[in-house]
Amino acid sequence: MLALLASGSSRSSSNNKLAESENSAQNSNNMSWGTELWDQNENLAIHTNRGIDALDKFANFLRDRVAIETEYAGKLRRLVKNYQPKKKEEEDNEFTSVQAFRNLLKEVGDLAGQREVVSESLQLQIIAGVTLLSKTLREERKKCLSEGATLQQNLTTQLSSLDRAKRNYEKAYRDSEKAVDSYKRADMDLNLSRAEVERYKNVMTAKIQQSDDAKNEYANQLQKTNNLQQQHFSMLLPAVLNRLQELDEKRTRGFREFIVGAADVESSVAPIIARCMEGIVKAGESINEKEDTFKVIERYQSGFTPPRDIPFEDLSKCDPDSVQESHYSNSTSNHLTIRGTMSANKLKKRVGIFNIFGSNKNSLTADGQKEDFSDLPPNQRRKKLQAKIAELTQNIAQETKARDGLMKMKIVYEANSSLGNPMTVEGQLNESEHKLEKLKVDLKKYQGFLEKASQVPTATSSPQATRNQLQNGHRTSRHSNGSADDHHDDGDDQPDDAGSLSSSASPESGLGTSHTSLPGSGQGSANENAIGEDTYYETEVETLNPVGKCRALYPFEASSEGSIPMSEGEELQVIEIDQGDGWTRVRRENNSNGWDEGFVPTSYIECTLYA
Repeated sequence: MLALLASGSSRSSSNNKLAESENSAQNSNNMSWGTELWDQNENLAIHTNRGIDALDKFANFLRDRVAIETEYAGKLRRLVKNYQPKKKEEEDNEFTSVQAFRNLLKEVGDLAGQREVVSESLQLQIIAGVTLLSKTLREERKKCLSEGATLQQNLTTQLSSLDRAKRNYEKAYRDSEKAVDSYKRADMDLNLSRAEVERYKNVMTAKIQQSDDAKNEYANQLQKTNNLQQQHFSMLLPAVLNRLQELDEKRTRGFREFIVGAADVESSVAPIIARCMEGIVKAGESINEKEDTFKVIERYQSGFTPPRDIPFEDLSKCDPDSVQESHYSNSTSNHLTIRGTMSANKLKKRVGIFNIFGSNKNSLTADGQKEDFSDLPPNQRRKKLQAKIAELTQNIAQETKARDGLMKMKIVYEANSSLGNPMTVEGQLNESEHKLEKLKVDLKKYQGFLEKASQVPTATSSPQATRNQLQNGHRTSRHSNGSADDHHDDGDDQPDDAGSLSSSASPESGLGTSHTSLPGSGQGSANENAIGEDTYYETEVETLNPVGKCRALYPFEASSEGSIPMSEGEELQVIEIDQGDGWTRVRRENNSNGWDEGFVPTSYIECTLYA
């Protein structure tokens, strides 16, 4: 029997423990501020305020990040813009390294766009939501705190009423006790009259009545206070505190969602950024150094062969005058090699500054080259002509399509006059035919240039080799009448196309063919060797004798190639007078290399020519 009772008590105790654990788990899930923190109203107010401040701090963090993202995107775009190839660099676009760099800039621009997307998404989705949530929480918290303050004020007022009723009851009770004592003493005092005893009795009765009334009022106020206090702490205040709890949980939940949302914004552009990185890697891998090397050769290959060996001059078997002339020719030619050599694409004939005065048999293109590109080396000339022919062919095809379209339109208008007047198309058709005819003429002309360039054999000597030939076999002397006579060892050693180009003169170099005009001597001239429509000039290799002197009226700063600066009042030698282009060639002594020669404006000097 005792064993049965013991086993039953053990089972009941285990069941009680299980029930208690379940109740504790349920209570932990149902714990609320209203029941657990009923006396922490002020601390909860501080806690909720700090929570909303933390949310605002997160919003400020996002705003600063958006500013950084926007600034970063803007700087990336400005970086891409600053490093975009200039128009003068477009010719380098054929190199794979340049193409890779352009693709890199494009991908970096796309990266900047993705940073802008991140900035805009954070601004519109996250920051706006955080700001709205913070504003809502502050308004609802203010309402809850205001309601809680009202409830507390009501409870405080009721407690004050209770305290006042209690004090009144205590005073009335003491007064009634005194009245009873006074009546008893009066009733036992035989010296007092019956009327006086009756008066004490009436006072006692009144005081007892007042005490009873105060007691009833105190009891009433106590009941009201207890009811209000029970309602306050069991219903009213918990409701307010639970609402604060909901607000704080809403803030915490929003905090979590906004942090995850900000990460999602970043993750949404990650695939595009990864593709941009892949594009950058692909651009880098597309660089081919061998292909670029081949394109450099293709662009700059002139077709010339290296210069031949310079022949030995036996001074014992040469005429002394010829030896002296040859020595001077060598030294002068070397000086021209250093100061006067120009690339073929910068070669110009002196026809006045900026080609205002004078004329040229072969017109120049916009970049200063001849129309048939004869001023270029053979290989470069053929490439230029082929490119021009391809351009003209494409223009002819486009213009042919436009003409065919106009012809179809004219036929339609003639068939149905309601659609339009055929005469309105006639003028456009004539203009198109004229333009097409001009393009065909140009195409035929450039095809002739290309055929001519293809027939000319590749030069067997470079410009340096030609200069060596000038030093050893060609002698150019200048006479007092201003003409230049060429002396060749044999008629077959004429300077080739490229050699003439390399030694031809230009006002920019200051080494052009001089036309010195003296009073009564007639205009000087230079030897012109015409091949087709091309004009070539031979470089002077002898020092020009001064034809006068001049004094600078104004200071002049040399701003173009071939001109030299001068200061006001400076004395210079005139070695070539103005040929009608507004420029005079002068010379000054220089301690470093002997002489400085170049062009100065004629209007800046006062000339005195020798008789």
